[in-house]
Amino acid sequence: MSQESLSKQANLSLAKVLSPKRNTSVATSIEDLSNEQLQHFGIDPNSDYGHALASLTQHLYHAQVDVQQLWKVTSATLAGLSKQDKVAYFNAKKFLSFQIAKILDTLQNPFRATYQSMTKQTGSQVSKSHYPLFDNITALFSATPVVVRTATYVYACTEWVDDAFQGKESTHQIYSRLLNPTNISLANAIVDLEAGPYSADYLAWNFNSGMAAIDALLSNVLGHGDIVIVSRNVYGGVYQLLHDYFARENRLNVQLEWFDGYSAAEFAPFLAKTRAKYKQQLAEGKALHVYLESPCNPHGYVLDVAAICQLSHEHGHLVMLDATLATPILHQPLQRADKAERPDYVVHSYTKDICGSGATTAGVVIGESYRMFQGKGDCVNGYDWSKTMFWDVYYIKGAFLDSEKAFDVLTGMKTLEMRIMQKVINTTVFSNFLASHPDLNVNCHAVAGHANEALRNSQMRHGWPCALFTVDMQGADITRDTFVRFFDGLEPAFSHQVSIGQSNTIILCPALTSHSELDKTAQEQGGIYLTTMRVAMGTDNVKELIAHFINTARLHIDPVYPGFSAKFMAADDIDSLYMQTCRRVSEQHFSSSGPIKAMLA
Repeated sequence: MSQESLSKQANLSLAKVLSPKRNTSVATSIEDLSNEQLQHFGIDPNSDYGHALASLTQHLYHAQVDVQQLWKVTSATLAGLSKQDKVAYFNAKKFLSFQIAKILDTLQNPFRATYQSMTKQTGSQVSKSHYPLFDNITALFSATPVVVRTATYVYACTEWVDDAFQGKESTHQIYSRLLNPTNISLANAIVDLEAGPYSADYLAWNFNSGMAAIDALLSNVLGHGDIVIVSRNVYGGVYQLLHDYFARENRLNVQLEWFDGYSAAEFAPFLAKTRAKYKQQLAEGKALHVYLESPCNPHGYVLDVAAICQLSHEHGHLVMLDATLATPILHQPLQRADKAERPDYVVHSYTKDICGSGATTAGVVIGESYRMFQGKGDCVNGYDWSKTMFWDVYYIKGAFLDSEKAFDVLTGMKTLEMRIMQKVINTTVFSNFLASHPDLNVNCHAVAGHANEALRNSQMRHGWPCALFTVDMQGADITRDTFVRFFDGLEPAFSHQVSIGQSNTIILCPALTSHSELDKTAQEQGGIYLTTMRVAMGTDNVKELIAHFINTARLHIDPVYPGFSAKFMAADDIDSLYMQTCRRVSEQHFSSSGPIKAMLA
């Protein structure tokens, strides 16, 4: 076969994607495709309508081939383009989108007129609604993602619907429980933010809460009798899910091994010991997985994620990472150049900082594309389509994220970076203020000399701290009654709420709330006591928070333990600490964008 014949055959294959008979067409040319389309819908090709429709469909089939060629050229040349060419190429494609939308909009009036001529708005049919297929074309030009509120969608034709249900028609949603345009916008946005230059290799599925996302991930990954190494300081709900559900003998009988360390030096022997302990089970085909939370709840400690991933992957073990507290601003584990250092899955609870409003519960799982979705019957990297998260869990369980929540999260993401920068300032100032008191034990890696400081510097962007940490009064030896009165008096400056990651600063006792699922022994193993206070820093005025903290101590602690509040650093020192921290963090942030010369290169 000649090169020209091969090219025509390839172009025909590309064009067939637009055919209503895409899977059964016998056409040998684009003209044949057009004729098939007219015949499929019962259109007389010799009529005026038939002539106009045939001409239009042939143009569309040729356009499909041209767009594919445009994408091929773009993929081949993008890396080598100058900044000027990228600007030109982008705007040219943008205008093409407007042109295509304009054609659709032009089609709207004759489409509606034909539909109206078919219906009678009389009698019992007076409430019959209009046909809204093209009503929302102008929404394509919305500056923010459109909130799509629908349960289902209009089908194109039988063969396209068949492909949609087989997972082979990505542009055709079949049911909002599975896919929704607003939801997809959010999934694309979080992948871009999290994976950066490797975004093309990853996909995300959004869920209606962080716990729903974690449950979906564990349900997808874990098999009966598998072994899971879990970092000790995980969110209480995750502990409960693993310990009280997946580990139950009448459920999946998963074997849990709790890792108390943070560094690679601590993880390596623990992994070896665990592998030796379950040598027989591993030989019998059981899998060993690693589940990490970094920074972890409630202390905000950072784990050496990159090194732990590398050690795990040397033995073929999957690594799951809950990176909620880091957000993609503080930590980008999927952007490591060495793929072995990246976790296989990253989980976020959107409910926290990424959304930031405290008004929405949502979650996401991000993973390599072939693990997240494949069309039915496909097998990529030896991974069968039936094992992908979409078909194995998402398609079945229905814990999808609705469009309104997706929109809330997308809106919150716009201010994420600036909010995180302010929280870094507040966390640094407030934790070091607390650490100045000799009777308080501050578990925060923002404090110089803290055991987790080195990992924070090596893992986190700019070495910035997590906005969550704990402080306990075990060293002060105050009575339970005094502590409770002091804690209750921290309102209204400190909000007594369960969630974290909002604009207001939240303080609670994890032993009674977020980690109440753990028994006393497990709590103490996690460094949680009755006087432990978990502080989730907000964006509010940290100096006002400090003043309120001191005044509350003066009111409730000083009368019982004279001089307690006087042990904090002096007021002038607090002002100095605040200004120094603001300057340093701001300079780190604003200088990281790179020089203008690089942007013009």
